[in-house]
Formats: sequence, structure tokens, C-alpha cells
Amino acid sequence: METSIKLNNEVFDIEKIRSDFPILHQLVHKKPLCYLDNAASTQKPKVVIDSISDFYSTTNSNIHRGVHFLSEKATQNYENTRTTVKDFLNAKSEKEIIFTSGTTSSINLIANTYGRKNVNKGDEIIVTNMEHHSNIVPWQILCEEKNANLRVLPINNNGELILEKFNELITERTKLISVVHVSNSLGTINPIKKIIEIAHKNNIPVLVDAAQSIQHLEVDVQKLDCDFLAFSGHKIYGPTGVGVLYGKENLLEEMPPFMGGGDMISKVTFEETTFNDLPFKFEAGTGNIAGVIGLAAAIDYVKSIGLENINKHEAKLLNSATEKLSEIKGLKIIGTAKEKTSVLSFVVGNIHPHDIGTFLDFEGIAIRTGHHCTQPVMDYYKIPATSRASFAFYNTFDEVDHLTSALKKTIEVLS
Repeated sequence: METSIKLNNEVFDIEKIRSDFPILHQLVHKKPLCYLDNAASTQKPKVVIDSISDFYSTTNSNIHRGVHFLSEKATQNYENTRTTVKDFLNAKSEKEIIFTSGTTSSINLIANTYGRKNVNKGDEIIVTNMEHHSNIVPWQILCEEKNANLRVLPINNNGELILEKFNELITERTKLISVVHVSNSLGTINPIKKIIEIAHKNNIPVLVDAAQSIQHLEVDVQKLDCDFLAFSGHKIYGPTGVGVLYGKENLLEEMPPFMGGGDMISKVTFEETTFNDLPFKFEAGTGNIAGVIGLAAAIDYVKSIGLENINKHEAKLLNSATEKLSEIKGLKIIGTAKEKTSVLSFVVGNIHPHDIGTFLDFEGIAIRTGHHCTQPVMDYYKIPATSRASFAFYNTFDEVDHLTSALKKTIEVLS
């Protein structure tokens, strides 16, 4: 097994990195675990696990309103995470960082606040053909409620957006564009900055679904000039049940609250309620305090390795896997965009992806099979599902070889 990889005169110590992830060192069906389901959820380094354990062991308390030691310490750690996220995204202010339960929650928040306030009968919202269901269904619900229209930017056979069609879709009734940065089922990296520039020339705000980009690429909200951006903690080596919504302060100020309850209020009487300042206006009730603190540990860990190093290593893994799987007879890769992250989806003749996933599991290999919550993508390619191997920076070239040989064996048996 390789112990280090040379990346631009820097040594990427893969064994040191893998030693930070306890879950990777186990047997599955008496075989070493080969975890290639990272687009669904990434594994957690020990520093993240320890940060959560430490919170519950030493600091567990509710936040913001307590005057005792534990509450003040928990509040400080919670709000320090907000600063960590603000710096990581290069947002202007902590007021622009809202903690949610994940990308889905963040998108629904925008649909139910900005959307309900600004979308009316006959208006239009634009999404793309490669969106995750969580960036389709909330807009469908809103459009049905408001008698508005959902318009779709198509893709080509490579799994790339047909950007030439974008200007044709935009009209004076377009109120919002919501687009995925990186496709979870195709791996395509979309030209987000160009999309935002076109949208802003037409005075249309843009929401970016960064669930699949935040762990692979530098995401600078000021450089992108996006109006909203959402991501989930569990995609970036953090806990489940915690996520982030970034929004430009002026837009967030104008939006009504999403949920009512504790902490999002300034004063409550039976006659009238006044709402709290940003970002607390959108954080009703007790949040996932331990999860938020764990998210800070995850971001710090990723920064310690460096997104540039992560991206280079994952690109090498993807290139190697693409080359080797392309040589397997009968295997077809779905999603061949020029700009991709480390997602490799494929089909093999008439063999059902679930059967491939089951056989690979007995070799200790964890992949994802199904429609990946992107049924319109499957409909476009006229397939029910794909098998998807997705790589993280703790994966190795030995694991790529293991996947290749196990796939060949699986196909031989199932054929």
C-alpha cells in the first residue's frame, strides 16, 4: 500500500491521513473496508468525534440565554463555529451564516421565506436537469402554491449544462435561479460564476447548492457573488444533522422568519412579536449544538490538509479509476464532463446496479447504487439507476485497483 504521494513538491501522507479516521480500519465480510460512498456521506476524523464527545462530557448546556459557566462556554464554542464558517466561505459577516440541519433544510428555508415573499402568479424559477431532488421539490411545492412556473436548463450527453439555452430561459418573470455547483450523480462541476454573472445582469438572485463542492473545491462566496449558498456538515467530514445557509445580509434582513419559537424573537406578547437580529431570526429553538461544534473541527481539519492538496489527490484517483474502469468490457460511464470531481457513475449491460453493489459489498467495497435522488438525470439517460463510486482524500490507488478487480469478478459472475 502506498504511504505517500508527491503533489507539487509536497508529500501527501495518505497513511497518516487514514490513521485519523477510526472507521476505515475494520473488516467488512472479513475484507478490509474500502469506502467509496463519499458523495453520500464522508467519514469522520477523530478530532471531529472527540469534539462532540468533549462537548457532551464537559460543556453540555443550552446556548445564548444562560448566564452560568457551561452555557457561556457552549455559546462561545457555538458562535466560534459561525466565525470559522464565515472565514471558510469568505463571507462578509457572521450575520450571513445561518445554521440549519443540512442542505435540504437550507433550500427549504429559502423557498419558504424569500420564495413565498417574492414569487407570485405567473413568475418563474429556473433549476437544471441535474439537480438533486432537494433542489427540485421545494420549488415545485412553491410553484404549485403560487401558480408559478418551474423552468429547467437542459444537459447534454456528457452531463454538462447547455449554457447556450440559459439566456433563452430567462424572462422578466424569472425571480430566482437555484443551481447545483457539483452534480452528485454525474460529478460535473458547473460554471457557477458564469451563471451568476448572467443572472445578475438580469437582476435575478442565485442560490447555489454546494453540498457536493464544499469538500472538494474552494468556495468563496464573495468571488462567486452568489446570493445564497447551502451545504451539509456530513459531506465535509463533519456530523450529520447540521448544515449552513449563507445569504447576503441585505436579502436576509428583508426575508420573514421560517419558523417561530425560542431564540428567534426579541419580544413576544399576545398582540405582537418582534423578531431577533440576524442570524438568530432564522434559528428557532435549540439547534444541533454538538453538531455545530463538530462542524468547526471538521473545517479546521480540512484546512489543515488544504483544499488544493485534496483536489489534486482526488483528481488523480478519479483519473486512475476512470481509465481502469473504461477498459472493462460492457461498462459505460455516465457523466463524462470535462470538468468533474471525484464521482464515477456507471452501468454494466443489463446487470442491475443493486446487484453490483451487493456483490462489491462482499468484497468489502462500499459504493452507492440507485437514482441518487436525481431521477430526472436517470430519465435523461433512459436508465433506472447507476452504480456510483465516489472518492475522498483518504482513498488510495490500491483501493482503485481493488474496485477494478472486484468489478471484473462481479461482472463475470453476474453475466
